Amino acid sequence: MSEDETALAAPSDISPVSIVDEMKTSYLDYAMSVIVSRALPDVRDGLKPVHRRILYACDEGGFVAGRPYRKSAKIVGDVMGNYHPHGDSAIYDALARMTQDWSMRVPLIDGQGNFGSMDPDPPASMRYTEARMAKVAMTLLDDLDKDTVDFTPNYDGSRSEPQVLPARFPNLLVNGAGGIAVGMATNVPPHNLGEVLDACRAYIDNPAITSTELMEIVPAPDFPTGALILGRSGARAAYETGRGSIMMRSRHEIEERRDRQSIVLTEIPFQVGKSGLVEKIADAAKEGRIEGVSDIRDESNREGVRIVIDLKKAASPEVTLNQLWRHTPAQASFPANMLAIRGGRPETLTLRDIIEAFVKFREEVITRRAKYELLKARERAHILLGLVVAVTNMDEVVRIIRASANPAEARASLLAREWPIAEIRSYIQLVEAVEAEIEGDIYKLSETQVKAILDLRLHRLTALGRDEIAGELRELAATIEELLAILSDRAKLYQVMREEFDEITEQYATPRKSEITAGDFDIEDEDLIAREEMVVTVTHEGYIKRTPLGTFRAQRRGGKGRGGMAMKDEDVVVRLFVTSTHTPVLFFSNKGQVYRLKVWKLPEGGPATRGRPMQNLLPLEEGEYIRTVLPLPEDEAEWEKLHVMFATAKGNVRRNSMDAFENIPSNGKIAIRFDEDSDDKLIGVALLGENDDALLATKNGKAIRFAAEAVNPVKSRTSTGVRGIKLKGDDEVISLTVMGAADTSIEERDAYLRAAPWKDNDNDPELPADRMEQMAAVEEFILTVCANGYGKRSSSYEYRQSGRGGQGVLNIDNIRRNGKVVASFPASNESQVMIITDQGKLIRMNVSDTRVMGRSTAGVTLIDVAKGENVVAVALIDEEEEPEDAAEEAVAAEISEEDGE
Repeated sequence: MSEDETALAAPSDISPVSIVDEMKTSYLDYAMSVIVSRALPDVRDGLKPVHRRILYACDEGGFVAGRPYRKSAKIVGDVMGNYHPHGDSAIYDALARMTQDWSMRVPLIDGQGNFGSMDPDPPASMRYTEARMAKVAMTLLDDLDKDTVDFTPNYDGSRSEPQVLPARFPNLLVNGAGGIAVGMATNVPPHNLGEVLDACRAYIDNPAITSTELMEIVPAPDFPTGALILGRSGARAAYETGRGSIMMRSRHEIEERRDRQSIVLTEIPFQVGKSGLVEKIADAAKEGRIEGVSDIRDESNREGVRIVIDLKKAASPEVTLNQLWRHTPAQASFPANMLAIRGGRPETLTLRDIIEAFVKFREEVITRRAKYELLKARERAHILLGLVVAVTNMDEVVRIIRASANPAEARASLLAREWPIAEIRSYIQLVEAVEAEIEGDIYKLSETQVKAILDLRLHRLTALGRDEIAGELRELAATIEELLAILSDRAKLYQVMREEFDEITEQYATPRKSEITAGDFDIEDEDLIAREEMVVTVTHEGYIKRTPLGTFRAQRRGGKGRGGMAMKDEDVVVRLFVTSTHTPVLFFSNKGQVYRLKVWKLPEGGPATRGRPMQNLLPLEEGEYIRTVLPLPEDEAEWEKLHVMFATAKGNVRRNSMDAFENIPSNGKIAIRFDEDSDDKLIGVALLGENDDALLATKNGKAIRFAAEAVNPVKSRTSTGVRGIKLKGDDEVISLTVMGAADTSIEERDAYLRAAPWKDNDNDPELPADRMEQMAAVEEFILTVCANGYGKRSSSYEYRQSGRGGQGVLNIDNIRRNGKVVASFPASNESQVMIITDQGKLIRMNVSDTRVMGRSTAGVTLIDVAKGENVVAVALIDEEEEPEDAAEEAVAAEISEEDGE
């Protein structure tokens, strides 16, 4: 083909376009179409296009309150065919939601049939359900035929539809809105109709009112499902900035059922599916995140929500509730994002912005309605004046009509005729604003008046008809005067608006459903748990549990003990301590990680139970296990005075400030790091003050005491520190304990020890009596326990403070008989200790039952162990001995309950 032929074949209107520019333009056009014409509501009527079209189609088709229901398919068909060129499912889903009283605070569609449920079940097919517009929704379309809003052609230009409805209440706030557009989303919570209209009145009274002041009237959203709103901070943020997270919590009751209790949820958070909530509660109970649940069932009916959670006998409803709030959607947040179309563009609006936009919109609607009604009133008054002329000059009008050959001639004759004004002047004075241009004594009829005269019925040509016309003119005169006052006086316009708000409030306002409670959603569970002393035990296999201290009773030295934990083969207890349920506990793993939990989060069990694996409580990696556990002071204000001391099996020590372990994420963080080729391990971690001493004890019977200040604090959490004690052979450190600093000289300690007041001997003291009393008051005793059940108690004055890194002194003699040292720590006469063996045997005894002996002695029998049985853990109990009979009753009750189970 030649070039000329090619030129002729190519259309002359084609021009090259950059694909980048075309994509930008097309995408922006599409995005704005979705934003403005589909996904976001208009701030004026609070409706998206699909909802607006549904209501308009119902109004146009006569599917309104007071008339019979019509098939939903009919409404959907009208909307889709005339106004909304999208899928029928999208239209029906929107229609169905407008009927749901759990989705809309004020439902706009009155539905008949299955429109779904809170579970959430889907609605029945549109061919089965019926619907009509709700009565309250008709107020959104009031005055639509009075030129109150602009109309625009529909998608094919065959009809027109309103750009916005002349809503009489701020539907955006009352029913809320949700939608996802291109690059933006909206999520406006529903509110109470009466409160929102009160806020509108407050804005009318004070246009300078702030969102904070409006919050005194609209304190928070009012969700259709009720439930509780925790605090006002989330609502305040949403009202003042347009964004905020509003915390919701299910309303509940505690019911007593025989010997058990049940938690009954009667209201659930907005937009939370009921069946999904029940399923998640059941899953959380099965996984152990919610404790004490024996059964859960849904007893909801037409009267309302009723989710019943049966509790076990020993379960605490308060604790279960708090776990329920934390681990299930029974407590959920509503992320408010108050985005809407204002002035043709999307904006994030505050509470005041929305109310201001609505009030200004209503001002515009009332003004346009007043102008429309004024025009119609003047037109009607003008026609009535023509009728007055006809009735007053009835004979002449009849003559002209009868003399005319046809209607056109009659119309022309009446238009040409001049009528005396004297007889109708009084009528003209009623509506001077209509006929203000009349001058002289002559009145001529207009085309409109002549047409009305020719259409006039004969019965109106009577005196009675004339009186009726006069009465109607008087009413029109008053109406015109009222409308002119509205248009000329803004105060009068606002008075009309206020009266309309009062009418809507009287007819449709309902009490608030969502109760606003104190903002305690950040409360920790321990605030709902009574403080109780607990015995925490950790086994070699990584099992942990807590047992109430009162379960155990004190026994005399040398007793057999009572049955303890049911152990599996080769599992032994490696850590045991007594602390409060509210105490934070640090867990240090073999890989040098540290984790943190509160004691109440540990599984509770009786003395014979085994506990739960720590892998279920902590995010431990494969091959990682907990090496040591450290309870912290419950009061965080005390942490500033403390340091953390680490001790390793090879005799190294390291001191860190508490700042290094103040914030520990849920997945833990590094506490100490060992070289990969090192056989060293973490032995103990302790809290100590600046003036405290550290006591390291070894398994071969050595001990060293040195000042904490001898170990310089470091910021590093990766080093193993400096030497604390010099070890020989296979010896290794088995314990790290903290002692109060000695404020006595070596000479005084030697003199005190020679006097030995705890031996009850007759030696004359070498120290003054008052000094002896002072030293006795602060004297500590070191309790040392060995694997074969032997132990002894020695005065702390025998453990002289030495320099860090020395070989130490003899702690206990005759290791061959006693076995390796298991524990060595300070213990007062008022304290008790608990000793546990690798066979699970426990004994609780008074420290005072063990007589004080010299530091280098071999000790006495503390617990009678069987052949092959060894002591593996010892814990100090800082508590006076409780009455034995009360303890026995508690133990007997527990054993009886265990046997019953």
